[in-house]
Amino acid sequence: MSHEAELNLPAGAVGGSGSTVPALGPADAAAGSRSNPLSRVRKQRSLWSNAWRQFRRHKLAMAGLLVFALMVLGTFIGSPFYPKAIDELDFTVVSGSLTWSHPFGTDALGQDILARVLWGGRVSISVGIVAAMVAVGFGTFVGAMAGFFGGFVDTLLMRLTDLFISLPQLPLLLLVSFLFKQSFYNTFERRFGSGNFGIFVLIVLVISILNWMSTARLVRASFLSTKEKEFVEAARAIGATRPSLIFKHILPNVVSPIIVAATLAVGAAIITESALSFLGLGFPSDVPTWGSMLFEAKDRFTFAVHEALFPGLMIFLTVLAINYIGDGLRDALDPRKSQ
Repeated sequence: MSHEAELNLPAGAVGGSGSTVPALGPADAAAGSRSNPLSRVRKQRSLWSNAWRQFRRHKLAMAGLLVFALMVLGTFIGSPFYPKAIDELDFTVVSGSLTWSHPFGTDALGQDILARVLWGGRVSISVGIVAAMVAVGFGTFVGAMAGFFGGFVDTLLMRLTDLFISLPQLPLLLLVSFLFKQSFYNTFERRFGSGNFGIFVLIVLVISILNWMSTARLVRASFLSTKEKEFVEAARAIGATRPSLIFKHILPNVVSPIIVAATLAVGAAIITESALSFLGLGFPSDVPTWGSMLFEAKDRFTFAVHEALFPGLMIFLTVLAINYIGDGLRDALDPRKSQ
């Protein structure tokens, strides 16, 4: 019998060596497909689904996310439903301790501290988020232009970055706030009817101008390494324009460190705003923020600890939660740790 005949034997026939080829039924074929590892194709996960899977394993990051979510819900949603007003005076309970009607006690004017903490959280968290977005956005633009174009553009933008890094941030922050606070208040009061919004814009601009440099350096380094990759060279070879290379090919691949930098910048901006308000250069006294509440409570700390304890605790918990979220994002977006 030839080899061709042996290879084309029907099922159940006898081969040249005398062995019988068994017939495979449907059940046997199904069992064989289950035992074959190539038949089980692992479902591919996207970058963000894999990052969320990694993030959920970070217990401190999940705890920080829960705490920060509770802070946001309590300040932005719970504050309008709280029955006490932030300017409601009750001189019968001046600097009162914790009671059922005043869970966080009262201040020197009999105002409910919980109501002011919730309202102040709206301002402090808003300043932190908006200032971080502006700083990270501007730093991303500067770093992307420097890293992509290189040469003279890179040298010019990096020397500008070095100039801002060398500035004494805290004295400059205090000086700018002191010089322009009243003018911003008057301008926005005259044009928009809200001088406090002018103070908000000033604080956001000052914090953003002094905190974009680290993001710019980070994005520049990422652009310098990514623009030399093969897929970018291939896109350039088929005629992709510069905006297409920047926004479609390079920027999506460097967004991970930008997200981490933005998360950590929120906590830094909240602390900066609280420091400005504590020094009396932030919002007016009729706008409670966590920093301004600490400023008002510092002279009564020896006999009314609760007036400073709760706003300070809110700052501590919020910034700590944001930092843990940043740590979790850094680990989740690191491709070397993906599983």
